[in-house]
Amino acid sequence: MRIKPWQTLIAILLLTLAAVWVDLPGQTLDPFGWKSGITVQQGLDLQGGIQIVLEARPPAGVEVTQDVLQGTRDTIERRVNGLGVSEPVIQTRGSNQILVELPGYRDPEQAVRVLQRTALLEIIDTNGQFLAPGTIVNTTAGPASDILGTEPAPTAEPAATPTSGETGTPSATTPAATVTPPSADGTPTPGATPESESTPVTGESAGTTASPTPEAGATPTPEAQGPVYETIITGADLQDAYPTTDQFGTLVVGFELKGEATRKFCDYTSSHVGFPMSIVVDKQVISSPRIESAICEGRGIITGLNAQEVNELVLQLKSGALAVPLEVVQSRTVGPTLGQDSIDKSIVAGLVGLGLVALFMILYYRLPGIISVIALLMYTSFVFALFKLIPVVLTLPGIAGFILSIGMAVDANVLIFARLREELRRGRTIARAIEEGFDHAWPSIRDSNISTMITCAILFWFGRYVGATIIQGFALTLFIGVAVSMFTAIVVSRNLLRVLLTSGLFHNLWWFGLERRPVEPAPAPGD
Repeated sequence: MRIKPWQTLIAILLLTLAAVWVDLPGQTLDPFGWKSGITVQQGLDLQGGIQIVLEARPPAGVEVTQDVLQGTRDTIERRVNGLGVSEPVIQTRGSNQILVELPGYRDPEQAVRVLQRTALLEIIDTNGQFLAPGTIVNTTAGPASDILGTEPAPTAEPAATPTSGETGTPSATTPAATVTPPSADGTPTPGATPESESTPVTGESAGTTASPTPEAGATPTPEAQGPVYETIITGADLQDAYPTTDQFGTLVVGFELKGEATRKFCDYTSSHVGFPMSIVVDKQVISSPRIESAICEGRGIITGLNAQEVNELVLQLKSGALAVPLEVVQSRTVGPTLGQDSIDKSIVAGLVGLGLVALFMILYYRLPGIISVIALLMYTSFVFALFKLIPVVLTLPGIAGFILSIGMAVDANVLIFARLREELRRGRTIARAIEEGFDHAWPSIRDSNISTMITCAILFWFGRYVGATIIQGFALTLFIGVAVSMFTAIVVSRNLLRVLLTSGLFHNLWWFGLERRPVEPAPAPGD
């Protein structure tokens, strides 16, 4: 059974109402809360935020392959998710760079500190020596072994550590971290106080406690010299890490070991009761507790860190160590004021462009022009609803691609209506001219739009490879817009014209931009 035009029109109207309902802001007309998770996802240039380019700087002997770079990107992504950023962008760029965009994030220093830190955790055997916090050491775990599973390197390039003055000695004191087994009821017990309790400071501000790793711009100390200490366990042996409190209510880092590491740690602590051991992050000692008793439950705590350092260390340990050290080569902060200004100007540009196009179509094509404007409004509601449902992260270039797709949607109507006029000049009836106009214009519309969509796919792939999110945003919104424009130009416009024609009110050629039907000579016999 053939579907009648008014039946198709009802389906189109229902689809339009659904799209408009999705487009409405917030929880408007949503008594059941169905739209609670449907929002407009704004990109970095619209709502502000931070853009960071990280470049891999591997130590000697470590090659940055695509697998290593992708693994590092995955680790960065887990860390970003722990920061609670909505719709972040984390992409590899070229052969050794990672692009990170954090829309809505307002603390660039913390972002760099969390993302850049290698976070290779080690618990080492100090051979009975006490190593002061801040000491740079060589260990048997290479810098990439935590992620890559490579063979331990005999020596490793140590991480840089900030110093105070010219001597490189620490200039501030804080309680040192300790590792202790939990008590019988699961509450961690305090560990022994180490012999010295010094930690380094950052920059030139004396008295400011440093985090376990240096921040960008800190002056590095010379590489660690001396013995190579044996690594007992690494961050790869952790089952979980979490913030908790000790019996005094102090915030600490709790950790749990997994598998063979639990037995190995139990054997080591059992045979070294009374001796110190050191907890090392990125080759820098952060604490050196004395072992008071065997730790055989596979659980312990790291103390001596402030609240921010505890949360950052937990996030880094849970996400895993980076495969290679990263250096910030570019950092850009976009303010929310600039983003709102971009949105306002984009809306004005879109409304002005849409109004001018609508005016031209109505004056030149008359009734088909009115139909094209109605179809264009439906098209806009469909596309914006798709942007919210997919969701598409809207950026300024993405909005430009959306506006360009509106122009291409009008272009399809121009092809159809120009062909419709040609059919009317040939003496066709209005009903026949409408069908012929759409049928003959469709191949041109199809071929041109498909070629545009192929170009969009190439642009999207290229933008993903080089880490150019502005290219991706433009390509994605233009692709969706062109795909929807084929539906509205062929299905919506055609059915609206069919329904209006059946009303019997628009049989005058004036409604189609012609004053009268031209008289053409009769075809010759045999034509």
